[in-house]
Amino acid sequence: MNILMIGDVFGKTGRRLLKEVMPTIVKERSIDMVIVNGENVTHGKGLNHNHYNELCEDGVDVITMGNHTYSKKELFDYIDEADRLVVPLNRPRALPGVGSRVVEKQGRKIRVTNLLGLAFMDPKTANPFEVIDDLLENDDSDIHIVDFHAEATAEKRAFAMYVDGRVDAVLGTHTHVATADERLLPKGTAFITDVGMTGPYDSVIGCEAESIIERDLKGIMTPFKVVEDVGQLRGVILHFNKKNQCTGIERVTVDPDHPIKR
Repeated sequence: MNILMIGDVFGKTGRRLLKEVMPTIVKERSIDMVIVNGENVTHGKGLNHNHYNELCEDGVDVITMGNHTYSKKELFDYIDEADRLVVPLNRPRALPGVGSRVVEKQGRKIRVTNLLGLAFMDPKTANPFEVIDDLLENDDSDIHIVDFHAEATAEKRAFAMYVDGRVDAVLGTHTHVATADERLLPKGTAFITDVGMTGPYDSVIGCEAESIIERDLKGIMTPFKVVEDVGQLRGVILHFNKKNQCTGIERVTVDPDHPIKR
């Protein structure tokens, strides 16, 4: 079994890349399941109903989220019916949504869990180390993949080491910059610090460079402007054997410098 995880899909460019590139990857790499981080899908922040439906129509099996999960108020109108959506499990309990969801593929129960990190994130977030322990007490899935949406690289690595051998993959998201440290940890868990962003290529993590430079130069809060350009896709493929063991993790890179072969 091969599972594709595509990192932080950002705005219109990211959605277009999914339509243009993902079908080729799915076909050529024999992908059996697609997971997408969708917290930046709608104009760079949040996920509205139309774009949720669009991702589902594109063939995405599970959509994970992050710190911008509830940025679009209309999410509250459709979240209870969104059976492919996974929001952070360690969010405040008063907020709606499913934080860990099981999908069946090829007779295998595949669990996808979304967690937020603590460092430089929302202070109301519950401790992900404690939350995952509670979840694993009653987990009977065959394969368990965690989207760990966090800022600090050390926290992502520490979390992965903490659950090594207890989940099958810890895939970092949020920073929008793909890392080159994909590996299998000593007890068999696949790990990468950050899958990267699928969205505008010539940008500052998806936004117009000039506004970010002005903010840094002058120390004032200038508004972000989402860029639309040729785009890039970043993801990873997880390979599983018949015993549901992860046998490898590899990066997927598509951009003007690394065009996909059609």
